[in-house]
Amino acid sequence: MTVMRTIRDLDLPDGLIFSGAIYQRVLNHLGDRDLDYGIKDYDVGYFDASDISYEAEDVVIRRVAAAFEPPLRDLVEVRNQARVHVWFEGKFGEPYTPLTCSAEALTRFVSPMFAVGVRLEPDDTMTVAAPFGLEDLFARVLRPTPGRGTRNFPRIAASAKARWPEIEVRDA
Repeated sequence: MTVMRTIRDLDLPDGLIFSGAIYQRVLNHLGDRDLDYGIKDYDVGYFDASDISYEAEDVVIRRVAAAFEPPLRDLVEVRNQARVHVWFEGKFGEPYTPLTCSAEALTRFVSPMFAVGVRLEPDDTMTVAAPFGLEDLFARVLRPTPGRGTRNFPRIAASAKARWPEIEVRDA
């Protein structure tokens, strides 16, 4: 909640907290583990197409970091989803067409189980973005995202299965 409140108060455009910060906590809750088990970072996406330079993103990265005390300062990773297409293929070896919003990034995640984002609204309600639904997450089913390449899926699935042996890995 500290991360969610801080990100909300920073008013990042189209800000979402997603990936491990969400699905790993759900898996930990379902498996009666400490909620922080296995969480390496808190991924935060925002969408600002007005300037997709690294310099503009770095200003936001520094602003977000300054809003947190250690250890969260080193655990919150923020990225402008409007510029992911600029660096993604070079880093991951897969093409990545430009996005139109932060929630669209979820449709490109490796598995529907991972494709969940949340935003704490000004009135303390929570918006949940889950383009493939929540069924896989609550059933603890890890499968490739339909229509997405599966090149990295076996490695990612093995890592998740090592941390949460109760998940079911499916090829499709």
